[in-house]
Amino acid sequence: MLKIDAISVAYGDRCVVDHFSLQLKQGEIGCLLGPSGCSKTTVLRTVAGFLPLQSGSLSINGREVSNPQRCYPPEQRDVGMVFQDFALFPHLTVAQNVAFGIGRWKPSEKDQRVKVLLKLIGLEEMGNRFPHELSGGQQQRVALIRALAPKPKLLLMDEPFSNIDVEFREKLTVEVAQLLRQEGVTALLVTHDQNEAFLMADAIGVMRAGQLEQWDSGYNLYHKPKTRFVADFVGQGVFLNGTVLEDGRVATELAVMEGVLPENTSVGDAVRVLVRPDDIVHDDCSPRKAVIKNRVFRGASYLYTLELPNGESLLSMVHSHHDHAVGEALGITLEIAHSVIFPADA
Repeated sequence: MLKIDAISVAYGDRCVVDHFSLQLKQGEIGCLLGPSGCSKTTVLRTVAGFLPLQSGSLSINGREVSNPQRCYPPEQRDVGMVFQDFALFPHLTVAQNVAFGIGRWKPSEKDQRVKVLLKLIGLEEMGNRFPHELSGGQQQRVALIRALAPKPKLLLMDEPFSNIDVEFREKLTVEVAQLLRQEGVTALLVTHDQNEAFLMADAIGVMRAGQLEQWDSGYNLYHKPKTRFVADFVGQGVFLNGTVLEDGRVATELAVMEGVLPENTSVGDAVRVLVRPDDIVHDDCSPRKAVIKNRVFRGASYLYTLELPNGESLLSMVHSHHDHAVGEALGITLEIAHSVIFPADA
């Protein structure tokens, strides 16, 4: 449904997206995830048709819509767009907002489409209200179905939940993902929030400085990051110093670990091993101890920062029923199926 093939985009003489590629199949939800300034919104605006290409090509539903010689305008791309600030028309009712993009439909078909969509989001009784009479979450739902009303081939969403209260954001994210799958819509989301990406997307692309570091499932981004940047950006974790042994394993202060070694690694080379908080399990009976240097209460759990005898740090997520004090020695065991190992200078 969406094919982005080695595109480059520039603002004047400054290249902001460099040889960027990805593909989305029909019905898939993709996400561009990355820090502010990594050009993820620029990619979205380019897909929408607001920005031209310097190189590469972009196709939607098998039709090339952008190349360096030609750029089809947004209205000729069969895409919907959901903006960060909702962008509802304040002088139109909810029903009129939803119907705005299907003004050329027959009145009976248009009314039926509006009714079906309002029922999907549980606002069938609010069609005559105005946007200011709705909550933020309700406004976001209306913005979504307004974009869905014309039945676009592709839906683009730019930080769609950033203006929603935190306590409602996760619930709304799940609801939106269910609605998109129910409608069979292919979608591309831009966000800096990892939880949103994990909740919504089938495939996630981590971006840095206009380039795609890794396009993969949320599981693989967390457990099998391909670059040090992805490992740092996705989830939490620390890197332990390690030394490559003759049998291909890696010796660290915590344990001797197995994993895929970086290319061109020799016996005795220094490496860095990624350890996540869920790899370090609290065990009072364990002879291996680490000193608690800090703790953060998270309701159901504590995130402990631990110090090993050589001064290196670990993170461990422990059930909050186990309330240990700073300075206490915590018994730990390592539960890691496969280590992620990077060169020491990565």
